[in-house]
Amino acid sequence: MRHLAYLAVLAGCLICALWLEPVLKVNVLRRWRRLLLTLLPVVVVFGLWDLAAIAAGHWTFDPAQTTGVLLPGGLPLDEVLFFVVVPICAVLGFEAVRAVLGKPAGDELGRPAEDA
Repeated sequence: MRHLAYLAVLAGCLICALWLEPVLKVNVLRRWRRLLLTLLPVVVVFGLWDLAAIAAGHWTFDPAQTTGVLLPGGLPLDEVLFFVVVPICAVLGFEAVRAVLGKPAGDELGRPAEDA
């Protein structure tokens, strides 16, 4: 079971954050194109950074705590999922705080915030 440790942490993060979507109606997941545009630079930049660090021998992953599924360059699938899950949780948390405090983001003025 130790090989699922990384995925378990990511699942825990998602479980702790996903309830914000329906309860506080933050509409992060509903605006999926906007979310994808937010995730794309994170995944690309940090994926390349990790690949460079792995190639240089500066960064390693404990195979006993990851699934063992490696992408080209030796990047674990678990790490790519980290680059997706953590920003989603952060955006959900940010939007939840904004919703509770009643702070507009700016996209509410003059046009619907369906998707950007």
